[in-house]
Amino acid sequence: MLKLSSTMYLRNKESQFFYGYIVVLAAFCIALVMWGTYYTFGVFLESLLSEFHWTRAVTSGAFSLSLLLSGLLCIVMGRLTDRFGPRIVITAGGIFLGLGYILMSQLSTIWQLYLSYGIIIAVGMGAAFVPLVSTIARWFVKRRGMMTGLVVAGVGAGTMIMAPTTRWLISSYGWRTSYLIIGIISLVLISLAARFVRRDPRQVSQLPYGSCGVEEDSFALEVRGFSLREAIYTRQLWLLCGVYFCGFLPIGTMLVHIVIHATGLGIPVMTASSILATIGAASIAGRIIMGSVADKIGNKLSLVICFVVLSVALFLLMVAKQAQMLYLFAVILGFAYGGINSLMSLIVAELFGTRSLGAILGIAFAFDSAGGALGPVIAGKIFDVTGSYQLAFLVCATMGFVGLILALFLRSTSKEGERNELSGHT
Repeated sequence: MLKLSSTMYLRNKESQFFYGYIVVLAAFCIALVMWGTYYTFGVFLESLLSEFHWTRAVTSGAFSLSLLLSGLLCIVMGRLTDRFGPRIVITAGGIFLGLGYILMSQLSTIWQLYLSYGIIIAVGMGAAFVPLVSTIARWFVKRRGMMTGLVVAGVGAGTMIMAPTTRWLISSYGWRTSYLIIGIISLVLISLAARFVRRDPRQVSQLPYGSCGVEEDSFALEVRGFSLREAIYTRQLWLLCGVYFCGFLPIGTMLVHIVIHATGLGIPVMTASSILATIGAASIAGRIIMGSVADKIGNKLSLVICFVVLSVALFLLMVAKQAQMLYLFAVILGFAYGGINSLMSLIVAELFGTRSLGAILGIAFAFDSAGGALGPVIAGKIFDVTGSYQLAFLVCATMGFVGLILALFLRSTSKEGERNELSGHT
C-alpha cells in the first residue's frame, strides 16, 4: 500500500518539468570541461618537447599513466557513485583536475610531469565518465541512448573548443600561463555544474523518463540486474572489456600524436591543432546520432557499425599525407570514436541492468583507458626508434579490426532464467 501511494505521488510529480533534462545539461557541461581540457595534452606536447627535450615516448608516458590510472579509478568512482551519488564524486574530481593543471604550470622536471598529469589529474579524470553516464541511465528509460549521446557529446564539444583555444593561449601567453588558466577554469566550472546533478529521480520525487506504473517504477529499476560480483563471473563482461581495450588503443594514440604527426608532415601548427578539433566536432555527431540509432536498431549492431567506420579511418590514415586527407580521416575517426563512447553505458545497462551500473561500467572503462594509455606509449616508442609513425598506425588499424571481431561475439546475458536482450531497448 505504501509502495502504491509512493508511485501515485511520483506520477503526480511527473506532470511537472522533468528535472532529468537539467541533469543532462549539467552533465554535458562537466564532460565538456573535463575532457576538453584533458585532451589538450597533444596540443601542449610540442611545447614540452621543445623546452625540456624529453623523448616522445617518455613525455607521452605521462598521459598514458594518467589514462590508465583514471581508468582503474573508475571502478572505485563507480562504486562511490552508487553509494554516495554523483555530486560529491564529481566535485572532488573537479578539485583534483584543477589542481593538477595549476601544478603543470610550474613544471620543471620529468617526475613533476608524472606526478601532476600522471597521478593528480588522473584522480580528477576518474570522476569524468562513469558518474555522468551511470546517472543518466537512472534518469531515463526511454530515450536513454539519445540522452547519453547528448551528455558524452560534451567530450567532443570540449575537444573541438579547447584544442584551438589552447593553441591560441599558448601562442599569446605561453604554455605555463595557459595551464594556469585551464586549471582555474576547470576548478570553478566543474564544481558549479556538479551542484545540479542529482543521483536519481527519487531525490526530486519523480519517475525515470519512460517508466510506467508500479511494475517499472524507480524502486523496481533500482534492484534489477547483476551485482558486481555476479557480473565479474560472466564471459560477456570480459568480452566487452576486450572490445573497448582494442577500440581505444588507436583512439588514445590519435588524440596524443595526431597534432605532432601533422606538423611533422609540414602542416602549420594551427592547422594541425584544428585536425584534433575536427575529431572532437565529428565525435559530437557520432555520439548523438549513434546514441539515437541504438534506440532503434540495437546496441550491438550500432557498436559493430562504429568499429567498421573506425577501421576504415585507421587504414585511411596510413596513406594520408596532405591536410585535406587528414581532415577526412579526422571526420571519420571522430564519428566512430563518438559512437563507440556513447554506447558503452547503454550496453552495460542492457547486459547487466542498473543495480550496480556504476561499478560494472567502471570495470569496462578501466579496460577502455588501459588501451588508450598503452597506445600513445607504443606510438611514441616506435617513432623514437624508426623516426616514423607508419608502423604505429598499422598496429592501431589492426587493433581496431580485432575490436570489430570481438564485438560480433557479444551476446545477451541471463541471470536465474531471466534474459536481458541486447536489443537497444531496456
